[in-house]
Amino acid sequence: MNHPESADGGRPSPPGQLPRPRTAKSFWGLLTQRNFRLLLIGETSSKLGTSVSSVLLPLIAVSTLHASPFMVGLLTAAPWVPWLLIGLPAGAWVDRLRCRPVMLVCNLVSAALFASVPVAWYLGALSIGQLLLVALLTGAASVFFSTAYSAYLPSLVTKAELMEGNAKLQIGDQTTRVAGPGLGGLVAQALGSAPGLLLDVLSFVVSSLCLLRIKASERRPALRPRRMRQEISDGLRFVAGDRFVRPVTVFGAALNLALAAYQAVQVVFLVRTVGAEPGLVGLLIACGGLGGVLGGLAAGRLARRFGTARALLAIQLATTPFGLLIPLAAPGPRLLLFVLGSTVVLAGVVACNVIIVSFRQTYCPPDMLGRVTATTLVLNYSTIPLGAVLGGAVNTALGPRTTMWIVVGSVIVTNCSLLWSPLRHLRDFPTTAPHPEQEVAAPGRSPGPRTEDQRTG
Repeated sequence: MNHPESADGGRPSPPGQLPRPRTAKSFWGLLTQRNFRLLLIGETSSKLGTSVSSVLLPLIAVSTLHASPFMVGLLTAAPWVPWLLIGLPAGAWVDRLRCRPVMLVCNLVSAALFASVPVAWYLGALSIGQLLLVALLTGAASVFFSTAYSAYLPSLVTKAELMEGNAKLQIGDQTTRVAGPGLGGLVAQALGSAPGLLLDVLSFVVSSLCLLRIKASERRPALRPRRMRQEISDGLRFVAGDRFVRPVTVFGAALNLALAAYQAVQVVFLVRTVGAEPGLVGLLIACGGLGGVLGGLAAGRLARRFGTARALLAIQLATTPFGLLIPLAAPGPRLLLFVLGSTVVLAGVVACNVIIVSFRQTYCPPDMLGRVTATTLVLNYSTIPLGAVLGGAVNTALGPRTTMWIVVGSVIVTNCSLLWSPLRHLRDFPTTAPHPEQEVAAPGRSPGPRTEDQRTG
């Protein structure tokens, strides 16, 4: 892993403080670096294919296999199930292996699985069982890929560049979320739903070729005699016991719970309460994706101006109240309330995600980053199915508009988990955590020197 550098020529950052995001030497910043550019192109291509397949798989189930709504629901949930089953062991395995080979294997496995669908369709042997198996296994590959991908970025850029790198990757991700569903519909109309999955296969091939062309040395994992169970336990204890990692993890899990409920009710709200036509619904939802792009663009600048920890709090306090505009939406000009509210809220979510991921990559011990990443993602993603079920249940009992009020109110309440945490006393996040094996302080506290930035409010 690269040593932390400051923007003014390579001097190390002060101990106990997350390096300020470096001001790019040119407008393009990290895009001028070949290795990062290849990672960005490959990852964005892969995310675009995944966004397209998220539309095509349900279309195949409904239009080709005439599946029931229950089976379509299972198909939608299947990619998330592996996080609950293998997320924690995946983190331990990633810490034992080099990240790039793991990512390459995941890409090739996913490409083969998605390619099996149009082949089976052409042979007349496609079934809903195969679709469920493909969704489940590609979800398992995504668990390993996502964990390795987050642990791989610090080997390509310096600590001071992590904020910019995560921001650009988030911008690419959000752009695919805007373009992917529309592209998926066009592909299904032009080629058919099953053959259209070949586009996703191609995206994984492009991602693999980009990874193969990256020329950067990667940390050799240390050989550890510990058992898998002990390594998983170390990751859990680190996340639960660290006074900085714990609150941002709780915040992410609570926010995902509320956002999943929001996503479960937003289409029903727009169609049945607001009276929007299907084409307009897609446009309104896409506007939220544009907000995510804006959030990625703004994250680094806000962190430089206010400090990383203060920016995280300020972004949430400034953006989440705009969610109160969403339930006020109605036909006509009041549709702009939905656009404004959803755009600003998602911009805040993405900007905070950039800051949190950069903090985790900088702060965690390098040989634990896979486990810590997997643990936080498992905890964050575990609330998504629960939030979707709760959103649907409340919607059935109280109606779409009332449910929307409850959901956006709960998004605002999640801020309290950060305001009650030690983060409110920081300007910048700390940069390094003591390794658990070397920890001598009281449980639940991260030992180490406190800086003036950490003491100021």
